[in-house]
Amino acid sequence: MNKKILIIDDEKNIRITLKQCLNQDYEVVTAVNGEDGLDKFQADNFDLVLLDMKLPGINGIEVLKQLKELDNNINTIMITGFGTIETAVETMKLGAIDYLRKPFAPDEIREIVKEVINRTNLEASKEELSSYEEYLSYAKSAITKRDFKKGYDYLQKAVSLDADKPEAFNLMGGILELQDKLLEAQKKYRAALALDPSYQPAQDNLERSTQFDYQKEDINLGEKEVEGE
Repeated sequence: MNKKILIIDDEKNIRITLKQCLNQDYEVVTAVNGEDGLDKFQADNFDLVLLDMKLPGINGIEVLKQLKELDNNINTIMITGFGTIETAVETMKLGAIDYLRKPFAPDEIREIVKEVINRTNLEASKEELSSYEEYLSYAKSAITKRDFKKGYDYLQKAVSLDADKPEAFNLMGGILELQDKLLEAQKKYRAALALDPSYQPAQDNLERSTQFDYQKEDINLGEKEVEGE
């Protein structure tokens, strides 16, 4: 049986594009706003929600809160048209860590949807994990369920297996910021940049967190910048 995806976006062209990209491999349902999306979510079972951050009426953050109240384990990809994710700390608190920025390239949207869908099937024990990628996926799965302690533990395991990649360090920094451990978070962002000076999420986080008017709400969890077709 195909996995079922709910797309909540008020832009018709975005809904059409996403559905065309995904309907070959998944069953896709679309909603025109937050209220419509919540009604459809309650009426059916979905494996993944693609949710626009900026919606008329109920905004994306409020929709995400209500989705999590209905199903705490639902995986959500947040769609943003902004240059940065202004409310990323709030979405991380609610268990959303996957982002795409408009406009979308078909291959990119298929790739991230496949990754997130596969993450829902993770049921192995820690003893069965053997790679950086597996531990990173388990960490993201734990964060989705708002189990930040377990997520941090998995990230530490990932780093112990491969200390040369920046993503785990950046996510660890995000979790530390949620715990108001700013100096420790900055060390993780610097560690990520030491490995890859061009890693944009860590650049954003370190620059923002060291500014005089520091705002935790702008945490960049790894926003995926996608070129248009």
